[in-house]
Amino acid sequence: MQTFIKYVLPVLILLGVLGIWEFAVHYFKIEHFILPPPSKIVVTLYEEYERLLKHSWVTLQEMLLGFLLAVSFGVPLAILMFEFPTLEKAFYPYVIGSQTVPVFAIAPLLVTWLGFGIASKVMMAAIIVFFAIVLNTLDGLKSTDPDTVNLFRILRATRWQILWKVRIPSALPFIFSGAKIGISISTIGAVIGEWVGSSAGLGHLMLYANSNVEVSLVFAAIFCLAFLGVSLFALMSLLERYAMPWRRHQNNMQDIR
Repeated sequence: MQTFIKYVLPVLILLGVLGIWEFAVHYFKIEHFILPPPSKIVVTLYEEYERLLKHSWVTLQEMLLGFLLAVSFGVPLAILMFEFPTLEKAFYPYVIGSQTVPVFAIAPLLVTWLGFGIASKVMMAAIIVFFAIVLNTLDGLKSTDPDTVNLFRILRATRWQILWKVRIPSALPFIFSGAKIGISISTIGAVIGEWVGSSAGLGHLMLYANSNVEVSLVFAAIFCLAFLGVSLFALMSLLERYAMPWRRHQNNMQDIR
């Protein structure tokens, strides 16, 4: 039953929605340049797969590089903010403030500063992901069991040993939670950057298709974006599973119960 709910039911819901969509378009005789049926979108995916694959590869690079950049700076910053409360008080308002500015507002500036190449899109994706990484890592470090920390202190463990052997392993579920959210929404930063100025990528393809009233191609590009986001989320979930074998054991025990 659990397998049905987890795997089969979502597929059935998706097929049901697509079936209703297909029926509604034909029943109400909606023009395809307004809302194409799923069958038309599938045909477009097949006919334009080479172009979609080329632009998807560009967007994927921007997403991954932006995500890695956010993790490279976000996790160390969160550790420093935890270890030195003065830094937390100094930087935390700016971490929050970085998310209050609409991404559309800074996208033109990044293009002006970094050019129309991949750098501006990578930076945009990194800004989108950065907040989730820092906040979740910081919350994870703060959630460490104090009794475990006190035990290590009694055993004369150094501050570095407590951080590396207790706090970071304890924070891993929070870090991966932020990473899964971040890598999924990195599509937003990459596409917005491509909308502002680019010569390739799914965002660029969507603008081109929209200007030529190729709505089915716009939907095909959206499908590719969704596929990239879901695939990267699944990959991050797999990494989480193998990075924390103790959590996998706990989940197996819960399934048995």
